[in-house]
Amino acid sequence: MTYVKKLRLDIGPSTLDGVRFGTGPDILVMLPGLSLKGVWEAALPLAWMYRVFTRDYTVYVFDRRACVPEGCTVRDLAEDIAQAMERLGLFGADVLGVSQGGMVAQELAVRRPGLVRKLVLAVTASRPNETMKRTLERWTELARREDWPALTVDMMERMYSAPYVKKYRWLFPLLSKMGKPKDSGRFIALAQVCLTCGSYPELHKISCPVLVLGGEQDQVLTGRASAEIAERLGCEAYLYPGLGHAAYDEAPDFNQRVLAFLRRTASAC
Repeated sequence: MTYVKKLRLDIGPSTLDGVRFGTGPDILVMLPGLSLKGVWEAALPLAWMYRVFTRDYTVYVFDRRACVPEGCTVRDLAEDIAQAMERLGLFGADVLGVSQGGMVAQELAVRRPGLVRKLVLAVTASRPNETMKRTLERWTELARREDWPALTVDMMERMYSAPYVKKYRWLFPLLSKMGKPKDSGRFIALAQVCLTCGSYPELHKISCPVLVLGGEQDQVLTGRASAEIAERLGCEAYLYPGLGHAAYDEAPDFNQRVLAFLRRTASAC
């Protein structure tokens, strides 16, 4: 297992947590999706899950700000990441954004192009849609009731394929006990931030190489949300047949597909 270092940066009136692992010469910034757990709590699983990148890259995984004020937007979260990257000297990094992290990554590439060399957008969206609104409304309702078992089951059923859910349903009770967040209000606030994503009209400003990955059966944001980003950018894309929002976790070739793209486009940047 590669060495994992925890980071905490002061960003404005709040703080931003992150983890670093890998020894490669290039920089990969990963922005994960909305989660019941923070990146510090998931540090070792993250390093294991993305170990394939550690020879080519020093990997930074950033969380969202600790205190999420009313009215916070995806653009605000992108500015937090930009400040963190500038503070750490991470200019010209390759960026992988998943779900909400992909929304943040789009804004980062639009507004701070000097920070982003190559971009991978996975199971994400550039504007709200009805499926997203219904999903977030349900998750917010369950979080307000603090019904973590029901929320865990709903998230698993919406994110993963039916065969995966059938195979691992026996784990749901354990996951629901492990999934309770330290701050339910922060989870609710970040869920609402997703509805402020609105980079679609400005996607043409992204000039770096981009790969879009999605799941055709995405029940959280829809596969169409990924497809329309790729269409707007005219970039490389792949939607996994039969997989949903958790394609980044279920697809056995996901990390290799990302790494192949980053290696292939290195000479063009």
